[in-house]
Amino acid sequence: MIDFALPEELDLLRATARDFARAALAKDERAAEAARAPSAAARDAFRAIGLAALELPEALGGAGLGALARALVGEELAAADPGAALALDPLGAALYPLAELGGERALREIAAPLLERGGRAALAVDLGGDLRVEDGRAEGALAWVPADRADLLVVLGRSGAFAVRDGAGVEWEALRGAGLRASGAAAVRLADAPVVFAASDPVAATRALARVRLYVAGLLLGTMRASSEFARAYAGQRVAFGRPIAHHQALAFLLVDVYGAVESVRALVHEAAWRVDAGADAAEPCASAFAEAVEQALFVTPNGVQVLGGHGFMQDYPVEKWMREARALGLLAGGLDAAREDAGAALAEAGPPLSLTLAAEGA
Repeated sequence: MIDFALPEELDLLRATARDFARAALAKDERAAEAARAPSAAARDAFRAIGLAALELPEALGGAGLGALARALVGEELAAADPGAALALDPLGAALYPLAELGGERALREIAAPLLERGGRAALAVDLGGDLRVEDGRAEGALAWVPADRADLLVVLGRSGAFAVRDGAGVEWEALRGAGLRASGAAAVRLADAPVVFAASDPVAATRALARVRLYVAGLLLGTMRASSEFARAYAGQRVAFGRPIAHHQALAFLLVDVYGAVESVRALVHEAAWRVDAGADAAEPCASAFAEAVEQALFVTPNGVQVLGGHGFMQDYPVEKWMREARALGLLAGGLDAAREDAGAALAEAGPPLSLTLAAEGA
């Protein structure tokens, strides 16, 4: 018999992340948006329970856990506050270009010291090649990075990655932003900025991008799950025409479709994470999981608002926030269109499934 249950240690990790998110993030989500940052107490608790170094190798003081652990934690944190989830993670998705292109040395010399001094890294995915590095100096501009400021900015492209530290040559301009406000937002301009890390390896860059997409897909999963659960609970309590609105057929069907969308994304995210942890080629599964997460989040979260009617657009309820967060998350990791193209290209390169090949050959 197939057992789909999580291993005990991962189940405990998920429960720990859920308890933390509900106690430290969910109640303060509006305050975190206004402050453009989670509270100091939330930051201290996040570090104390070990979530700040979840994927950093044990040899460097981390927990040494893998992609599935990250996906589980990301879902629980995002179900409370996706923006705060990004802001609390000091390395975040910036870890992946350093790990894949720089290896243990980059983690030891750049990532671990940043974590020790309580700094924050931010990641920008530049698939269009708008930023340039020449003679150890970076030039160019980024329209949006989900952070007001970061100690380390890592830029991932198609063929490689580089990193600059905050300081001379790095200019941050705060943006208001519609979503992920608890994480902050800024436009960044690099002008003769000293590069502290640079590596070129298209294969490793593809692996890093896959892990970045999986990271964001986990956050999208938590965001749409929270919207789905809230809308379902509201529909079970709100009475119209003598019965809860969830008992009216049209809305009941919609709630089922929303639930199915969330579960389908969870299945894709967990499968992609399993492939990453197994060391298998995960570029296509991660791109597909990210693309599906974005598309379904744009179905689930607006309908979460619609279930509440006019109330859904008011800040008295969190569904409008989850809709904004989902749209902003969908712009990360290179965006939806690039993920669709990469997933399609990978499937085309792999060729048709064996069953179709045999059928075409008359086997």
